[in-house]
Amino acid sequence: MSDVVDRYLLEVTGRLDQLAAEARSGGLDGAVDLIVNALEAGGVVQTFGTGHSEAFSMEFAGRAGGLIPTNKIALRDVVLRGGREAGTLGGSSLERDPAVVDELFDISPIGAADVFIIASNSGVNGSVVGLALLAKDRGHKVIAVTSLRHTNAVETKHPSGMRLSEIADVVIDNEAPYGDTTLELPGIGGVGAVSSITAAFIAQLLTIGTARRLAAAGKTPPLYISANIPGGDEHNKGLENLYQGKIRREA
Repeated sequence: MSDVVDRYLLEVTGRLDQLAAEARSGGLDGAVDLIVNALEAGGVVQTFGTGHSEAFSMEFAGRAGGLIPTNKIALRDVVLRGGREAGTLGGSSLERDPAVVDELFDISPIGAADVFIIASNSGVNGSVVGLALLAKDRGHKVIAVTSLRHTNAVETKHPSGMRLSEIADVVIDNEAPYGDTTLELPGIGGVGAVSSITAAFIAQLLTIGTARRLAAAGKTPPLYISANIPGGDEHNKGLENLYQGKIRREA
């Protein structure tokens, strides 16, 4: 087992090193620019991901050390706040449905100054591409977090014929390989998926970069502190109230 652990660790750390080098060289500055511009204009960051890519939204929106003016859009919203039946959430049909994005837009608190970060390892499913296209059509900037190796190797599932990476204003490569898995075990197959780990690292780098940029401009970054430390709830609720009607915090 130890040899497999070491191999996987090498795969993970190698990709994190690549992302760190990209950040050091200014490769994430374009995304930070768009986020800061949105916040300074009174907007918030709208995040979206389906399947395991929803983990990116959870990492970026509504967690300790994260930015408060953030909102997580999820496919389940069309059941919780829309008119869809719960059974529609089963399987992958909804994330491949390009028409669901119109309903998502209608039931989400989206403002004119908001910026979108859309995470998708493949970058080709209907809802992901559809939301990016609709956001752009409505005048929003879009940041994509995707695997360029994977998305360039597969056909899009959206009728436009486009991929997420072809729509976004800024594209961040999550450095995941085609198929996401990093190890091939004899008689077993591919294991050791990595995109969730690299996406979480990207989310934190964007948060840190945004906070530093705001602080350098003499502004106090609106950041969450842990609700499980004294004063956490009061601090967080006070700042959330500043964005009332623009963000949602729910299970």
